[in-house]
Amino acid sequence: MAATDAPLRVAVIGAGSRGALYARLFRKTGRAEVVAVADPNLRQRDRVADDHGIAPDLRFESWTDLVARGKIADAVIVATPDRQHRDPAVACADLGYDILLEKPMAPTEADAEQIAAAAERSGAFLMVCHVMRYTPYTKAIRAVVRSGAIGRIASVEHLEPIGWYHFAHSYVRGNWSRESESSSMLLSKSCHDIDWLSYVIGQRALRVSSFGSLLEFRPERKPVGAGTSCTSCAVEPTCTYSALRIYHGRGAGHFADIVRRKSETGDLLDALQTSEYGRCVYDGGNDAVDHQVVTIEYEGGATASFTAVAFADIHGRQTRIFGTEGSIEGDGTSFTVRQFQTGTVTTHTPRTAEESQDLGDHGGADGDIVAEFLAAVAGDVAKEELSGPDATLETHRITWAAERSRLEGAVVTLNGAAG
Repeated sequence: MAATDAPLRVAVIGAGSRGALYARLFRKTGRAEVVAVADPNLRQRDRVADDHGIAPDLRFESWTDLVARGKIADAVIVATPDRQHRDPAVACADLGYDILLEKPMAPTEADAEQIAAAAERSGAFLMVCHVMRYTPYTKAIRAVVRSGAIGRIASVEHLEPIGWYHFAHSYVRGNWSRESESSSMLLSKSCHDIDWLSYVIGQRALRVSSFGSLLEFRPERKPVGAGTSCTSCAVEPTCTYSALRIYHGRGAGHFADIVRRKSETGDLLDALQTSEYGRCVYDGGNDAVDHQVVTIEYEGGATASFTAVAFADIHGRQTRIFGTEGSIEGDGTSFTVRQFQTGTVTTHTPRTAEESQDLGDHGGADGDIVAEFLAAVAGDVAKEELSGPDATLETHRITWAAERSRLEGAVVTLNGAAG
């Protein structure tokens, strides 16, 4: 898109934290404007609409009302809850919108395939928010791997330390606490990582196995004397997972802002007293696993192990890539390359931690994917390199296979791979 072109007109379906964030990032580029919003929550809808000066007749209670108006924008952000991705994505594809779809693509393979089919038949450009692909860090690691500097990849270790407070907020008390209402923890939280591994390794996955469980956040683990709410609990002062402590401490800021929206007045204590975010983490009602390990075998013999764990207090994914001629070790910001033959040790920092922090969520990756989406729409980058529906289906199938393995206790061979 040339600088003289009119800005891309963007509609938002789902005005929660992710939809609102992407809307702001589109506007921040100076190359797009947000012109319509749909969300059943009046406060969320008006917050986004007021922020972008959206006309009253383009503020919709339902995505069905938005699509009933025909194509009123060039592109659409679909950031509805996980189980509500399919229908708006299909409808928008059929109207010819270019679509930025929040991950996961859909909780089930059947729903995801319907979305992909809609994009294919309409010719709509659809990009799934696997934001980790688009950071300078990822691009630099992938370039080193592709250069042959560490030889052939033999094995990869990849860790996602979710964070004890993050997990309590999102996967015990929050929107992803129950698989039946969202998707599995592995799909909702870590499809990023499974996609990242395939993108960096550059080979098709053949077989998958997985183990994991809900270890801690269970009724039988509830401390003696604990109440049902952190706001009226005798044990709260000594409980690690106290909502009062989390939202005034490590979860202050972004997470606390989400909680405040549960109160008509925006008061944090009122929101904790009246919403799920103040409930005891041991009262049940949640079934998201709090630790899981996945092992993957790829074409050519490379293997990878991925671990997602709630019980961590470190920041950033930790990765070790072992090649036949060298190795890479990284933390999401910097990575070090060691080459065996020459003994050369080189550290790369494509973007500093301070620069990443200034750019917002996911170390600036959310802004990176918006920039890539705009470049793709303008024809400035090859869409084959992006997280389109085909690439997403391939890596989502690894995730679904891992969940099947965890539940059935079997190694799962992926479709198309030799048995």
